[in-house]
Amino acid sequence: MSSTRQSATLTVDSRNRICLTKILGSEKISSVVAHMENERIILDPMVEIPAREAWIYKNKKALASLQKGLSLKTSVSRGSFAKYAEE
Repeated sequence: MSSTRQSATLTVDSRNRICLTKILGSEKISSVVAHMENERIILDPMVEIPAREAWIYKNKKALASLQKGLSLKTSVSRGSFAKYAEE
């Protein structure tokens, strides 16, 4: 989710519910954690990950290695392969 601040007037329906789609947009949010702070309601959007993938966030060394690998943008030029192309 982007860190830009968005606001919208949300109306309460007949069952005292509000719809957050005006401010969440197309984000893949699975739940929202709500808490009160100085008479304000703060909503923190959450996403879930499969249990089989949660280990990476518990292993700081593995996570750092993964992030380093994902940040590498190296490519190796192997020259032209034009001579192998069929005409």
